[in-house]
Amino acid sequence: MAAGNITQPRPPVTVLSGYQGAGKTTLINRLLSEDHGLNLLVIVNDFGAVNIDDALIRAAEGETIALTNGCVCCSMGDDLDMALRQVLLRPDRPDHVLIEASGISDPASISDAVQANRELIYGGTVSLLDAVNAPELLVQEPLRPLILQQLRAADLVLLTKCEEPDPALTAALSEAGVRDPKVLDETPLTQFLFDVVPLPGRTAPAAHPAFTTWQHRSADPVDRRALGDKLAARPPGLYRMKGFVLTSGGAYELHVVGAHVEAKRCQAEETRLVALGLADRIRREEIETWWTG
Repeated sequence: MAAGNITQPRPPVTVLSGYQGAGKTTLINRLLSEDHGLNLLVIVNDFGAVNIDDALIRAAEGETIALTNGCVCCSMGDDLDMALRQVLLRPDRPDHVLIEASGISDPASISDAVQANRELIYGGTVSLLDAVNAPELLVQEPLRPLILQQLRAADLVLLTKCEEPDPALTAALSEAGVRDPKVLDETPLTQFLFDVVPLPGRTAPAAHPAFTTWQHRSADPVDRRALGDKLAARPPGLYRMKGFVLTSGGAYELHVVGAHVEAKRCQAEETRLVALGLADRIRREEIETWWTG
């Protein structure tokens, strides 16, 4: 058989889902730095949100970053089918593909696209749930159907930000038809993500609530002494915010998830932020006035 006719292996594809702040980016960072020996390709909504250690980067070109450990990280943009075609056109197909779903999307639509492609093997859907904020999120009617749909569509549910399952949360999830969740611990991620057996059955897609989104970019530094007070006075309808803040005392990487705020030193030359909240609870103008006021 001619070399050009040799059939390339069909790479398995795992879908990673979870509502805003569940820990998807943290998981991807950890996965890319683990010594798993896989030629792994990660498709993310925006790889700029994944803080890849400079020491791991071998080359960066366009929408793709190649790492020294053989992994590749690229941006999905708005065209999943195009991203999957690019995976299949690579001369060296990866051992495994991980697709990060948007925090407000239904992962079932992504898994359907994967299963419709005969050159790919569907490796299941893994959904993350923020165990700290889950009790509050699951009683908010606009969000509850979306989050439960993400969890019900999963072949494996992983609880983040906890050391053991909360019995009350586990009972509530079970009553809502969510499969038995596991705690994401220090076990190598390849065992969690890539040994998933896809399970039959799926619920109908949930109605998608409306969200307000906001983004901000500026080279003007924020007063570092006032940053804490500003964050404490954020609008109550703002649920998720992340990015980098340039202050008079250096730059900070910022993460806001519900009531939780985390800011840590980083290297950044400008402020770049994105934020999100339910449309019936906050308007873009409110976020803009709060941040720039």
